Amino acid sequence: MRILLVEDNPKLGAGLKKLLNASYAVDHVMTGEDGLAAAASQPFDLIVLDLSLPDMDGLSVLKKIRGDRLTMPVLILTARDELDDRIAGLDLGADDYMTKPFEFSELEARVRALLRRVSMEKTSLLQMGPLVFDLRNNQVTSGEDLLDLSARETMVLRALMMANGRLLSKSQLLDSITRFDDDVSENAVEQYVSRLRRKLVGHGLSINAARGLGYHLSETA
Repeated sequence: MRILLVEDNPKLGAGLKKLLNASYAVDHVMTGEDGLAAAASQPFDLIVLDLSLPDMDGLSVLKKIRGDRLTMPVLILTARDELDDRIAGLDLGADDYMTKPFEFSELEARVRALLRRVSMEKTSLLQMGPLVFDLRNNQVTSGEDLLDLSARETMVLRALMMANGRLLSKSQLLDSITRFDDDVSENAVEQYVSRLRRKLVGHGLSINAARGLGYHLSETA
């Protein structure tokens, strides 16, 4: 994964580059013009962009990046804490926003989250046995058959397929569906798993339970 860091503070820029270089390839530039030139000429997976640059406003850099139809995620760094600035950045196409000062550990976590999304978009199909999960269209097929799954069943299956056979606890599966209903309980997870298990019969996968631990997917003979 390759990251473009656009940060004019030499000390902060050097620190961020050293931090991120432990896991990623990082190019550091200190002006908006250099950032635009780099973004146009190289395939970056993420841009970390300061708003207060010496030659141009970071929001102008972001607007030009999106105007050129460059779709890599952009994480804004800024000392500005005004709501209007945050809204403007998000409206222009920023994917995340951090206000200085910040903890390096939090920035690392946000970078990982954005790059996970990039990785998923690049590999938009999950496959296990005969089942194929199209992440972009949120559809599951088995051969020529399109499985009829509810929204929550789909999210549970997605979590299990992404685990690739590893055990997921009820709380982990609950996290995968709470975006639909904040009042969902762990007991409801059992119901979704039960319904999903029935719908997978004949499609080469089964959901196995480990008492007190959780569930995992496996291929059937």
